[in-house]
Amino acid sequence: MKVSTRGRYGLRALVDMTIHSNNAPVSLVQVANRQKISLNYLEQVFGTLRKAGIVVSVKGAGGGYKLARDAESITVKEVLEALEGTFSIIDRIPGEEQDAVQEAIEKLVWSRIDETVNTFLEQKTLKMLTDEYREKLEQNAGMYYI
Repeated sequence: MKVSTRGRYGLRALVDMTIHSNNAPVSLVQVANRQKISLNYLEQVFGTLRKAGIVVSVKGAGGGYKLARDAESITVKEVLEALEGTFSIIDRIPGEEQDAVQEAIEKLVWSRIDETVNTFLEQKTLKMLTDEYREKLEQNAGMYYI
């Protein structure tokens, strides 16, 4: 599985939104401007994230989007699956007959890769990404160039 711009931009936007929210809704216009992502594209991505229960929309003045749950409870796997679908290293065809060689490779290689990647993605949370981003911002704040 190659993560598309939809998955990459979705994660970037969620991290940006989380760090700038202060527990208040964040406008997608602001996120789009900070991350240099098309607003129309971001609206489509957040529509999917809303349907998946990752964000909620807040209407009215001062409205925007908020996380539906704590950043600690939202995994990278959950976000990517909402935006990209279920992770698998290979395309599996339902009902396809496999011979013994295919079954052996499936069991010892493809399934193990899938399990490893899925476990890794389940262990990474939006809070972890946000903390890393905040750390990078603080490191760069002390630097200046002439």
